[in-house]
Amino acid sequence: MSSQTIIALLVPVCLALCGYLGYRYVRRRVGQLSEALFGTKSLVDGINRQKDLVSEMPRSVSGMTRVFAPQIQRDFPDFQPEQFRDKAENLLMSVLQAVDQESTAALPADVSQEIVCQVENQIAGNRAAGVRERCRSIRIHRTEIANYRKQQGTCVITFQSAVEFYHYKEKNGVVVEGEKERKKQTKYNMELMYIQDESLASIDGAVGMTCPSCGAPITNLGNLRCEYCGQAVQPVNLKVWTLHQYYEVDYHHV
Repeated sequence: MSSQTIIALLVPVCLALCGYLGYRYVRRRVGQLSEALFGTKSLVDGINRQKDLVSEMPRSVSGMTRVFAPQIQRDFPDFQPEQFRDKAENLLMSVLQAVDQESTAALPADVSQEIVCQVENQIAGNRAAGVRERCRSIRIHRTEIANYRKQQGTCVITFQSAVEFYHYKEKNGVVVEGEKERKKQTKYNMELMYIQDESLASIDGAVGMTCPSCGAPITNLGNLRCEYCGQAVQPVNLKVWTLHQYYEVDYHHV
């Protein structure tokens, strides 16, 4: 047997041996890394364990209630954060249930038209894509005021909620987005709006507060007294404020 033949036979063997040893080395290093990170030599098991932990850990919310509540109460002395927080949580639960049921019947009777349209558009978008969006076992861990702003004739309070639920999308019985057996932890914002001056608010169908005596718009905050006739106006209540928008806090909405 010639030397060239021997070399030709040995090269594949050497390459196979090197490949095997390389595979063993990489596997050992991956196992060491996985054990250091997750406490198990199986990287797949470690990643699944980490996903399980994340699925049980509520998201932190932007807790700015202590900062914004005094500002809001200076403008609206009768404003009660707890009352509106509960209203925001109840509506968010109803919205997610409506998406799951593909029907706005789950929404409360006094819901704003803006919220109804949002839910209808979300349902229509899912149907157009041929998917069914599921929102099951919904739980709200915590809700805080995340922002308060005054602009273009409106006052807007943003409530942020930490939400836990089973959230996924199915197409022809197959899960195409999310996970069916693992909970999702996320955050939602609910925006509560007061129309201070409907002539400035860039919102279709915006209705502001008016004086019951002379009909003039009430655009001043605080004492809520008519600028034109001096008539005292009924304190701000739930009917004056409207929950007009919801959205999940993600890379597109922060």
